[in-house]
Amino acid sequence: MNAPASPTPTSPALTPPRATTRTWAGLAVLALALLLLSIDATVLDLAVPALSADLAPTTPQLLWIIDVYSFVLAGLLVVMGDLGDRVGRRKLLIIGAIGFALASVVAAWAISPAMLIAARVLQGVAGATLMPATLGLIRSMFHDPRQRTVAIAVWSAMAGGGAAAGPLLGGWLLEHYWWGSVFLVNLPVMLVLVALAPVLIPESRDPAPGRFDLPSAALSMLTLVPIVYAVKETAAHGPRPMLAVAAAAGLIAGTLFVRRQRRLARPMLDLTLFARPAFRTAVLTNLLAVFALAGVLFFGSQYLQLVLGHSPLRAGVLLLPGLIAGVLGSLAAAWLVRRLRPGTVLAGALVTAAVGAALFLRLGPDATAATVPFVLGFLGIGGGVGVALTVSADLVINSAPAERAGAAAAVSETAYETGLALGVALLGSTVMAIFRNAMRPVGLPGEAGESLSAATEFARGLPEATAETVLTSAHAAFVSGIHSATAGTAAVLLIAAAFAFRLRSSAI
Repeated sequence: MNAPASPTPTSPALTPPRATTRTWAGLAVLALALLLLSIDATVLDLAVPALSADLAPTTPQLLWIIDVYSFVLAGLLVVMGDLGDRVGRRKLLIIGAIGFALASVVAAWAISPAMLIAARVLQGVAGATLMPATLGLIRSMFHDPRQRTVAIAVWSAMAGGGAAAGPLLGGWLLEHYWWGSVFLVNLPVMLVLVALAPVLIPESRDPAPGRFDLPSAALSMLTLVPIVYAVKETAAHGPRPMLAVAAAAGLIAGTLFVRRQRRLARPMLDLTLFARPAFRTAVLTNLLAVFALAGVLFFGSQYLQLVLGHSPLRAGVLLLPGLIAGVLGSLAAAWLVRRLRPGTVLAGALVTAAVGAALFLRLGPDATAATVPFVLGFLGIGGGVGVALTVSADLVINSAPAERAGAAAAVSETAYETGLALGVALLGSTVMAIFRNAMRPVGLPGEAGESLSAATEFARGLPEATAETVLTSAHAAFVSGIHSATAGTAAVLLIAAAFAFRLRSSAI
């Protein structure tokens, strides 16, 4: 009996369909959605001082304003990824775009911290429909593996591009308008997305999705949010019995979720993917890379403005080189993985980011001596994170069949958004906790010693000599917090790099 003939170079098995001009145009629309979400994630960082002066949030409220968006988004991503596979990823994309625009209007004209937090919650719900839909649609639109890697590189570059545009755009807006204007930039982008998506993006869904499992949806949401909340509040205010209860509730919900997924014939989250070392490492890399970037953006923007005295626009300009490095790193990753093992590329990216974080140990209150170490340090973080995000997303999305692209994308996006939330929560809270402890001997009244922005505002009403003494203490305390946070970040990134380097001999 003769063996079957080997596929020829023109065989369909070896030549998947190539992307058309319309497909690439559709990618541009998807990139537009991600660009918007990335802008929204960083544009608010520069608005923190102006927002604090206007709405006067407490330190916990300020942290919630920044990170509740990511908490809600992370808690809903698995559910929305699965829902997109069922009802249609393009449909969910359009619904999310409309919802995000409406929530942005509410945020722009918020008149209290509570109203702004509520608007950020709504943005998180809408954003959860957008994020997995964009990456899931890329999986279904690009069949050629090399073209798909390039498409994911463009997708990741837009995440970095939005992060780059956020501080610069936010700085310009804050120079000319009130802080709420940073949310209104979402409206024209969403209008373009809603108009072009039905024309350029084909609908895709799982042809046999099975029954939507409501208990799994509830358990997935009840897992992450209580745990992250407990971590954030513990870092900010110390351990309390209520926080231990919240963490325990999240762990119990997570255990039940995992057990349910293992029993279901059609799980919401395919846990068998985590049996692959490459997949596990990719998800961890994604989370830790964004963890470092988000934390640095949160306290870095305050450092540039409130310690070094730069204007919002100037602060945005100083952040720009590192964020552009993230865009270039994302695009370069597609070239690097063709020549090196993904594990090697991931390890190198994490080491680069760790070196950048270590340079922050040279920061001080003097603008002349600190500006160059800040720019160089953030350059390393941005470039390393850009490469890591592309490679990790490519590994995750290529591990799943096309019909489950939304669910696989949700895993990558959950890691991304969890990293954003934990970066602000842990690193931001660490800086603020050290700041408060260092400021206690100064004896500032009320909320004045709770945050750098509050101390700066309080000092404006003091005599010049007294104000200078208060500000000197506040700046030194804040810089001390930055040193502790970035030292820990560098150590975590180096540990993750060691795990990634172990994959260098794997066929991934």
